[in-house]
Amino acid sequence: MLRHASRLSHTLVAIAISLPLLTAGANALAAEGEGFASCLARLRPEAMAKGVSAATFDAHTAALTPDMAVIAFLDAQPEFVTPIWDYLAALVDDERVADGRDMLARWQEVLGRVEGAYRVDPATVVAVWGVESNFGRNFGTRPLLTSLSTLSCYGRRQDYFRGEFFTTLKIIQEGHVAPERLTGSWAGAFGHTQFMPSTFMRLAVDFDGDGRRDLVDSVPDALASTANFLKRAGWRSDLPWGFEVALPKGFDTSVAGRRNKQPMQDWAARGIRRIDGSALPAGEIPAALLLPAGQGGPAFLVTRNFDALYSYNAAESYALAIAHLADRLRGGGPFVAAWPTDDPGLSRAERRELQSLLIGRGYDIGEPDGMIGARTREAIKAVQTELGLQADGRAGQKVLRALRSAAVSKEAS
Repeated sequence: MLRHASRLSHTLVAIAISLPLLTAGANALAAEGEGFASCLARLRPEAMAKGVSAATFDAHTAALTPDMAVIAFLDAQPEFVTPIWDYLAALVDDERVADGRDMLARWQEVLGRVEGAYRVDPATVVAVWGVESNFGRNFGTRPLLTSLSTLSCYGRRQDYFRGEFFTTLKIIQEGHVAPERLTGSWAGAFGHTQFMPSTFMRLAVDFDGDGRRDLVDSVPDALASTANFLKRAGWRSDLPWGFEVALPKGFDTSVAGRRNKQPMQDWAARGIRRIDGSALPAGEIPAALLLPAGQGGPAFLVTRNFDALYSYNAAESYALAIAHLADRLRGGGPFVAAWPTDDPGLSRAERRELQSLLIGRGYDIGEPDGMIGARTREAIKAVQTELGLQADGRAGQKVLRALRSAAVSKEAS
């Protein structure tokens, strides 16, 4: 849950970063400013004023050294915006749906108790888990104390990150999570459902009854904490998050927007129907019209439950991914309306296939892990040029089909 800088795995903005150059710039920033040790010494009394003991501060900062790469992430400007059809293709694919259903079965008893306590359904909780950490497989590898102390001393938003740094020290001090287990994103989110430290302190719960709130090594604590977050964000068990709809021809889309909520009956009066042609729910339920790809793509009416998902990480595409994955876990199908593109996105399995085909052509991009990083994009650009495609470095269906065809032709020759 990153409501600060952009998230690494699920951000709308995909950042292509030349880390050596950016890190060099960040190191120059550090050289020009005060030394890291001097900064920590200056932060010590402030931390103590916030409830961190001198013993805790000294014990857990003595060996810290800055990681200036996090400043590069903080200050890097986005180079392109990920199309929503790419974003959703990787987050809500058959693989994640299958894994999510396995988790629903495995944790059925815990999820039932979570729903009883917080009135958030199991599919929604598991969908958050799947998108945030791939069901605990991807926590992030950066030590929180290193990242947050660096961000507290250098770069922008130091006041914000100091609060998160001090809170991390308090989490350790209170014995909830061992310091060596506190690894996560470059900006400090951690655990199965990626809470920021301050969010952890406000909303994490001890659901397994061991006296600790542990989002790293306790799945029950993580699932219940997520449900508690959503409940506190306004989730209502008697509402859907929303649903896909069909707009009448010539519909005035100027009324669209997540904040422009109107009674469901008013949308019905404007001619909007559910995507299967059935009528909208009757009554005064406030809903907003969401057009994430403009008038040419799928349309949705969304309720306050969508806003609760949005509050977890302030991006509409993120909230839509959670909502859609939850629907798929309940047995629902893909969206009906097509995205306005002739080059749809790739699932994670297709991304791995794409990378394997690139490796087969001699491109050194590392292991086929489904993560489209700088080396994969550069290889895609090169192979697009070879195959007569637009060399934009985008991992889409067009380049995958072309690579498949080239591989078949090579085998046949």
